[in-house]
Amino acid sequence: MSVSFGVHTGQQDMAMDDFRALWREMEEDGLDWISLWDHFYEAPPRDDMGPHFETVACLATLAAETERVRIGCLVFCALYRNPALLAKAVATIDHISHGRLEIGLGAGWHEPEFKGYGYGFPPLGQRLDALEEAVQIVRSMLTQERTTFKGTHFTVLGATCQPPPVQERLPIWIGGGGERRTLRMAARYADGWNVPYIGPERFRHLNGVLDDWCAKEGRDPSTIGRTVNLRFNLVAGRGRVEAMEASVREQWGAEADEIIAGSLLGTPDDAADRIAEYIDAGAQAVNIALRAPWDKEALRVYAREVVPAMRRRFA
Repeated sequence: MSVSFGVHTGQQDMAMDDFRALWREMEEDGLDWISLWDHFYEAPPRDDMGPHFETVACLATLAAETERVRIGCLVFCALYRNPALLAKAVATIDHISHGRLEIGLGAGWHEPEFKGYGYGFPPLGQRLDALEEAVQIVRSMLTQERTTFKGTHFTVLGATCQPPPVQERLPIWIGGGGERRTLRMAARYADGWNVPYIGPERFRHLNGVLDDWCAKEGRDPSTIGRTVNLRFNLVAGRGRVEAMEASVREQWGAEADEIIAGSLLGTPDDAADRIAEYIDAGAQAVNIALRAPWDKEALRVYAREVVPAMRRRFA
């Protein structure tokens, strides 16, 4: 089986030139995928004052800085941008990347940035309703000559998106772990499903739920990609593992156990068997999520030694 290995870079707490250097290095090291997230404030939430770059501009920069690696956003928050305008930006970035772009869409969760930027913070059901409208609009804008859609949250009237993307069907991912609506939307609309920061058994369960929704929607489950993002908490030396875990617990407080369950925590030597658990549970791609600062030596070993070994293991 073929497994993809990538990095998910949260664009906070670093200079732009450092991000650009990181993206080039990850491509040179042979990784398959580089993605960004979609936040206005730092995550996990602090005081909203952490340096943080906007996603669409960063994604265009990532497209221009790389040549081979697939790129994307996991995931755009459906309520932060008019979906027709987002589709226009996406088509443009696909041209910058020469057809390497994929995008994810999700309902969002970061309440302080919702309220701070004037979006309020609708109940989850309303955010999911907006997501379902948005994915239909974006798909139509990227594939049809004109799009008309009249929904509760978004309206588009005969809109065009010219030139269309380089790719005939630019992949759209649905992000999240909601069993009743999010996974149903993935089965109904998406090319792939991504879920962040959960343990392998939880991933296995959700993977099965997605298969069940595919059956109900009359969808071949093999036509939907399955990927997981794992927090990168690896350190180069065994003696530093305890300090790293303490740092994670300080950052996340009551959520720490859940966060650790969806992390690579330990040394690079520990990573391979942990990743194998996700692959055994159905993951076709594993992305490590980087939040500055991280252990640069551990990342180097992961990219240059662990990933090649995993490719041989699952060739």
